[in-house]
Amino acid sequence: MSDPGADLAHFGGRPAFAEPVHVGRPNIGDRRALQARLDDILDRRWLTNAGRYVREFEDRLARLLGVSHCIATCNGTVALELVTRALGLEGEVILPSFTFVATAHALQWQQITPVFCDVDPTTHNLDPKRVEEMITPRTTGIIGVHVWGRPCDTDALSEIAHRRGLRLLFDAAHALGCSSGGTPVGGFGEAEVFSFHATKIVNAFEGGAVATNDEELAGELRLMKNFGFSGYDDVTYIGTNGKMNEASAAMGVTSLESFEHFRAVNLGHYEHYRDRLGGIDGVDVVEHPTGGADQANYHYVVLELDESRLGISRDMVMELLRAENILARRYFYPGCHRMEPYRSLFPHAGLLVPETEQLVRRVLCLPTGESLSETDIDRICDRVSTIAANGSAIAARLAS
Repeated sequence: MSDPGADLAHFGGRPAFAEPVHVGRPNIGDRRALQARLDDILDRRWLTNAGRYVREFEDRLARLLGVSHCIATCNGTVALELVTRALGLEGEVILPSFTFVATAHALQWQQITPVFCDVDPTTHNLDPKRVEEMITPRTTGIIGVHVWGRPCDTDALSEIAHRRGLRLLFDAAHALGCSSGGTPVGGFGEAEVFSFHATKIVNAFEGGAVATNDEELAGELRLMKNFGFSGYDDVTYIGTNGKMNEASAAMGVTSLESFEHFRAVNLGHYEHYRDRLGGIDGVDVVEHPTGGADQANYHYVVLELDESRLGISRDMVMELLRAENILARRYFYPGCHRMEPYRSLFPHAGLLVPETEQLVRRVLCLPTGESLSETDIDRICDRVSTIAANGSAIAARLAS
């Protein structure tokens, strides 16, 4: 009888890759164009404070997102903090636990209580019915998160927010270039916050932005991100330093120029993964739209692994892949409600988010992006297929 999984690196086989293959390895774009912009910045000696490239980046973003105003910031977390403060949020704000912890921290940092709400197990986004159940007299707002770039149920959340007198904003860190019902993500709610961290489809080395159609809100945000300066030496508002610098903006502009290329590469990788892994019992590839009015950026290749069908846990699969130098990741484990300070503040929060509790044990993200080839995708799929085909036997071997 053959030894199941004998060729896997964990059991002494040759790793699939000589060097680690990461989830979220940065897209670079046109290096020459970037270098020319960096040289221009140095020649101008204008390194920050709303220079040429920050203004260009904001203008290009506003056009892409179909909004009136786009305010670039030093990162997405600061963008969340600024817009949360500008909207006057206090007391309690409802958000998913199935998100990057920065969404919760942006509230807690300002002494606003994050109230963790469960998600729809199919969409992985906030469940509007559960949102309604979580509203209390102390609730002032809702933050929806477009997980994997798949838009929230914006209509339902907007109806709830309007009827209950709550502020509504969206964390769109994953969703640049995505749309819902033909409407680009960017103009939903009172504002949407984007991230241009190195791991995103478009990066600015590090950066963020707030998109909005509210002129008054945009004006407040521009004051807030620059110490409250409304003129050369005229401070008219309490502010902080949330500005994006020129080098980051130059990278952002360069990345935006290659956005459709990045999207096309991601789409090819997503379809290849889906074709190779979609038919495996116990492996469900999270779906993105590939035609029609709705657009995606395909930047996240996400598997849901069902241990009862595979015979092996998600964490064991991740351990085996990491031995192959395939650094798959278990987003957003273990859920914000199980991270500090929230697990101490709300020790029983898990009882209120049963779908999240299950989801964080099933999800596994695989590498994609312009640094990978179709051959690389095949090698990753070969290892996943081998593990899936011998799940129970490999799990028993690992246990022993």
